[in-house]
Amino acid sequence: RMARADATTLILGETGVGKDLVAKILHTEGPRHDATFVVVDCASLHEELLQSELFGHEKGSFSGAGRLKHGLFEVANGGTLFLDEVGETSREIQAMLLRVLETGRFRRVGGTQEITVDVRIVSATNRDLQRAIAQGRFRQDLYFRLSTFTIEVPPLRERADDVPLLAAHFI
Repeated sequence: RMARADATTLILGETGVGKDLVAKILHTEGPRHDATFVVVDCASLHEELLQSELFGHEKGSFSGAGRLKHGLFEVANGGTLFLDEVGETSREIQAMLLRVLETGRFRRVGGTQEITVDVRIVSATNRDLQRAIAQGRFRQDLYFRLSTFTIEVPPLRERADDVPLLAAHFI
């Protein structure tokens, strides 16, 4: 039912519980299933690189920017953008994400022209975002935007009935 709602969805759970699989199912069972599903691993990219990956950059906007680069928001336009480990993003990136969620618009790094996109955002984290909000490390307004729907994926140790199914699948 959440997939068909086409709303922002936050997936919570420990590392290794399959948050990425849940995100993929939300996309494939949703109204954007024929469009692009783009994954961004927010934890593995340095802040400047993450900003460039998400929003793109204009030619000459910084050293090494020898050509225009379309960001992953543009690549995912019409489809789904999965922000894996969104709890690892900096406050600056969080502010940029919030703006896109509120307006559907952004600028490439070094750009002056606003770009409009229509993207479903699915995000995931293993962080306790409520604690991060209380500690000032995660924006509460972004949390509310990301969590229109929230899915908590329990670890396998709490899903003993799934073990035989998984074993049969892998055998």
